[in-house]
Amino acid sequence: MQNDGDRRADLSEDQDTARNTGQGSAMAAASSAAGTSAASKATGHPDPTPSKSSFSRVLFSWRRWWLEDVVGTVQQSSVIEKRREDCALSERYLFMTAMSGGIAILGLLLSSPAVVIGAMLLSPLMGPIMGLGFALAIGDYQWLKQSARSLAWGSVMAVALCALIVFFSPIQTITPEIAARTRPNLFDLMVALFSALAGAYAMIRGREGTIVGVAIATALMPPLAVVGFGLATSNWTVFSGALLLYVTNLITIALVAWAMARLYGFRHALSQRQTYFQNLMVAVVFIALAVPLGLSLSQIAWEANAQRIVRSEIVETFDDRSRLSEMEIEFGGEGLGVNATVLTPRLRADAETDVERALMSRLGRPVELTLTQYQVGTSASAAEEAEISATRANEEAAATARAENLAQRLALIAGVPAEDVLVDRTRRKAMVRSKRLDGASLSAYRTLEERIAATEPEWTIELLPPMGRLPETIEFEEGEPTAAGMTSLLVIAWAGQRLDVPVVISGNAENAARAAELMAENGLQARVEASSGTVRARWADLSE
Repeated sequence: MQNDGDRRADLSEDQDTARNTGQGSAMAAASSAAGTSAASKATGHPDPTPSKSSFSRVLFSWRRWWLEDVVGTVQQSSVIEKRREDCALSERYLFMTAMSGGIAILGLLLSSPAVVIGAMLLSPLMGPIMGLGFALAIGDYQWLKQSARSLAWGSVMAVALCALIVFFSPIQTITPEIAARTRPNLFDLMVALFSALAGAYAMIRGREGTIVGVAIATALMPPLAVVGFGLATSNWTVFSGALLLYVTNLITIALVAWAMARLYGFRHALSQRQTYFQNLMVAVVFIALAVPLGLSLSQIAWEANAQRIVRSEIVETFDDRSRLSEMEIEFGGEGLGVNATVLTPRLRADAETDVERALMSRLGRPVELTLTQYQVGTSASAAEEAEISATRANEEAAATARAENLAQRLALIAGVPAEDVLVDRTRRKAMVRSKRLDGASLSAYRTLEERIAATEPEWTIELLPPMGRLPETIEFEEGEPTAAGMTSLLVIAWAGQRLDVPVVISGNAENAARAAELMAENGLQARVEASSGTVRARWADLSE
């Protein structure tokens, strides 16, 4: 591995070469200027040399600034060493990748973006993927092999755990979150591209952290979880589509990391000398990454262009007062299906046939079009008003579906029918009284409520537990509750609020008073009965 002194020597040599080249260019420019000056006087034409010379000086200045002030400040050896460490195949890496995949698939099944984001916070996939790109940049075969092995085993572990969770899960329906990860599109590619640019820059400049890892995991962990879903449900359309999205994003991130590393001066001199076969394998891996990405980019570009063509053909078929309210396109193997809704003051009976024929002509593929027309007023704003009304209706339908889904989940954990769940959509509040679950303590009911509430941060969730025993003791140490004692206090305060039953705190006078004060801060007023010994809590006798 090249040390910092050798690297500075190479950099100085590059700078001297650039400086000599610049001086030579300047002398040549001066000589040329002298020769052309007389000709310009004789012919009356302006001399173009000054502008070319200025451009050369600007280009040389920019190159010197990049080499000295940007590339020269990068500690390449330490960056390479750190990236190698992140690629190690360890028990921690495998465990965290599997756990991240498990959390991600649960978030996708529950259609909870908050849970999916939590999975991204844990994912360590950034290390081996970035290592793959840096290994390609410096041509290090051993590092390339290590990164690929870590990435493969981590992916297999995540997919296996996701498939296992889905196989035993009562929820195996394709949610909108899952459906959105079943085929690559332009926006998914852009997410991977910008995440890779941010991640590679942060690593090169030594500013990597959890946030950068989250950005990388955004493009990788959800598709990988959906691969496990497709495997568990034997849905090969979902499986293959999610796998293609995962591989496309992975390749994009790896090649962007390679490009950024090369841009910042990472070269083959940073790796050990290798055999001809090892160099050949590095080149083969690079081609193996570039070719599938090129094919995916070609398909994504065609689909993006097809969407633009479909929209323009539908819009141009109607007059300026019409509005395209909705448009959905399904890309199949040979053709595509289009479902569109138009708000127009004048209905056209032949619009669907005309648009379908025009699309088949322009796209060169079979097109199955379903065009729904709604007649609106003839004023200039009628279509806009109708579109706003349709949007509101769609939002209302989505809110209703979300509330119904929430009611079903609450009913599931409470062990009651969905009709027993009280849902107030106006106040965004849901409440259900739970049946007694075998072996469940008040702490368990509180945990179930918190899990549902975490998936619906805009809602107030209340799970009313059956009357149960309060925690027996509240541990104190030096006048303050211990961690276990504070947990007990929180459970008692929560149970008292949900059941609307008063609580009595007994025990050491000072500690009992402090416990009552803390519970009051959490919304429950408790009565204190001073005595001696350990602080305890009990339900008050309502007849008292």
